[in-house]
Amino acid sequence: MDFINSIPTHMDFEGQSRAEKYSRVIITLFGAVGVIWGYIIQQFSQTVYILAAGFLLAAILTIPPWPIYRRRPLQWQKVRSGDSGEPSKKKKK
Repeated sequence: MDFINSIPTHMDFEGQSRAEKYSRVIITLFGAVGVIWGYIIQQFSQTVYILAAGFLLAAILTIPPWPIYRRRPLQWQKVRSGDSGEPSKKKKK
């Protein structure tokens, strides 16, 4: 169970931005190539296959939290002693 808990499952904000940019570029490039190739050979199915391959590649490269997306983690403040983290409950009159 410790091995599963040790697997990082987060990205920092810059990593999320980078992953989104990469996925958009990959899918756009594969879509453009797919449309051009499908038009040349007159087969729309080839366009769909090439776009699906681009989507799969983008998913493999951008969905897992690879180390390239975890370079700048946020520095959180330390918990103050006596602070439970819950908002104070005040009675309304």
